[in-house]
Amino acid sequence: MGKPWTIDQLGQLYFCTDTVVGWHAVFTSPVYFGAIIESLKYCRMKKGLRLHGYVIMPNHMHTIVSAANGSLSGIIRDYKRFTSQRILTLLETDGKHQMLRYFRTVAEREGKGNTHKVWQSGSHPESIITHEFFLQKLNYIHENPVRKGYVDQPEHWVYSSARNYYMNDHSVMHVDIVE
Repeated sequence: MGKPWTIDQLGQLYFCTDTVVGWHAVFTSPVYFGAIIESLKYCRMKKGLRLHGYVIMPNHMHTIVSAANGSLSGIIRDYKRFTSQRILTLLETDGKHQMLRYFRTVAEREGKGNTHKVWQSGSHPESIITHEFFLQKLNYIHENPVRKGYVDQPEHWVYSSARNYYMNDHSVMHVDIVE
């Protein structure tokens, strides 16, 4: 067994949560959601990420992931680094200077030499070792937008794998379905 909050086993499924620092609502329009989707697609195609479930909310996202090859922690690290840069570019383009200042202040406080910090550190991975636990986490992911009152049915939230599981709709992004 690995240390808590580590991702250490090839092929093992993990439930992860990635949160924007300060819980700021960054994902408020299709272009911001698209930045996440495109990066996940790239990681699936080029880095060996296996995506089994996901939901992207305005200020955080949940995923159920594994790695077909390579280091899952490395894939997640690279994904967060790339999406941070993409998000910062979009915020600059949209003139969201207050949010950019906040992300700069957080990075300066952390003192690691970064100019901005978009994502909270870590992904808080939980190892999924039983099918029942997988179903519990998948249901939690899919119900998240319903609990927040954004939609009435999980499959109505565009940025969720509920569409993949309930409607066999892979139009937003393909996921690696777990039966």
